[in-house]
Amino acid sequence: MVSVGQHENIEILSYSEVEEVSGFVGSFKVKVRKKARYVNEDLCTGCGLCQEKCPTKDILSEFEAGIGTRKAIYMPFAQAVPRVPVIDTEHCRHFQKGKCGVCQKLCPRGAVDYEQEDQILELAVGTILVTTGFDLFDATRAPEYGYGRLDNVVTSLEFERMISASGPTHGKVLLKDGREPQSVAILHCIGSRDERYNVHCSRVCCMWSLKFAHLLKDVTDAEVYELYIDMRAFGKGYEEFYRRLLREGVIFIRGKGAEVTDVPESPEEEGKLIVKCEDTLLGELRRLPVDMVVLSTGLEPRRDAVQVAHTFGLSRSGDGFFLEKHVKLAPVETASDGIFIAGACQGPKDIPDTVAQAGAAAVAALAMMDRGKVTLQPYVAIVDVERCSGCGECVLACPYSAIELVDGHAQIEETACKGCGTCVGHCLSKALSLSHFTDEELVAEMRGALRVLEVA
Repeated sequence: MVSVGQHENIEILSYSEVEEVSGFVGSFKVKVRKKARYVNEDLCTGCGLCQEKCPTKDILSEFEAGIGTRKAIYMPFAQAVPRVPVIDTEHCRHFQKGKCGVCQKLCPRGAVDYEQEDQILELAVGTILVTTGFDLFDATRAPEYGYGRLDNVVTSLEFERMISASGPTHGKVLLKDGREPQSVAILHCIGSRDERYNVHCSRVCCMWSLKFAHLLKDVTDAEVYELYIDMRAFGKGYEEFYRRLLREGVIFIRGKGAEVTDVPESPEEEGKLIVKCEDTLLGELRRLPVDMVVLSTGLEPRRDAVQVAHTFGLSRSGDGFFLEKHVKLAPVETASDGIFIAGACQGPKDIPDTVAQAGAAAVAALAMMDRGKVTLQPYVAIVDVERCSGCGECVLACPYSAIELVDGHAQIEETACKGCGTCVGHCLSKALSLSHFTDEELVAEMRGALRVLEVA
């Protein structure tokens, strides 16, 4: 990211979001809201003095998954590029009470600017790559596992930050009372492969669960249980890593955890979390008393996927992820020419697959720009101006924003039109038709087919 930030041909607009996209391949117009940081990017050197001296603290950190804290002025995430902090106006004393102002007084470069406002940038671009990523399943939606209700039940992301050397516990795995756990259960497929939530496999859960077990064995003496449905170690070297954990003494139980409770049924369960499960290999029900439970939450589409799909004119598959043009022949292209997708916004995938797909999308975008010309499909909507009433129903219905009202009637942008026929079905005055799919052509085809049947 540092190399990208320093590249002369790359402009990074961090802390920004796309509000509107119009136009077509080669001539997109993108409206971007660059949100106010209240810190001047041109003056800030990222020294961190403002964060160190800020008196407002103990705010739950989003980057630390809520198990660490931050100040009111903070860096949104580690290794941010550009390395410029942002002020959280909801917690900042200056914005809430008109007091404090320590960060502005102490900044040696005078970079803190309380008067800064959002900026609206309008960009003209030829192609667009959408790489919006994913959300993790919210474990509170599965109350049977006790997340948010029972102490020491954590999600995979929380455990990831806990065991990281740069995390809030500096790499130490600790229970809520500060003790090191003596036994840990890692539950796979929380929110994935489940008819109640997401039926798809999240792909990464098995391997990061195995990674957690390996790290636990490395930094603690805990007994580690892995509860899984199927072990999907699909990548290069992944099966070998699984076998390595078997040799390290990790206990694998084939069966999804059914419930996590703190109600003991025997003296050895006192003060423990009890994981109820069925061991399908042994054919028996089991109760596992452990100190900590790690829920490997699955991947699902981002919560704003519907809005993003509408903004960029993207289709979505049944699982809610963005839909590619063709799963094999065009895996990074979309139905909208000039708009490409990559990464987990298209479907669950791990880092190597994401990097490979991102490279493919970048090459496809560059190849399109280098050609300088775009081949259009012959199937586009046609407007009969004399019959068009200018009601605008087609404008609202078009999923590709290829129609606009000009001089009181609909006008088709053939470059953006994909010939889906949605506008034709919505047109109340029957002023729209689809080239090569007019009513007359379809009726003629039906009559020809019926005539063949009569002769036969």
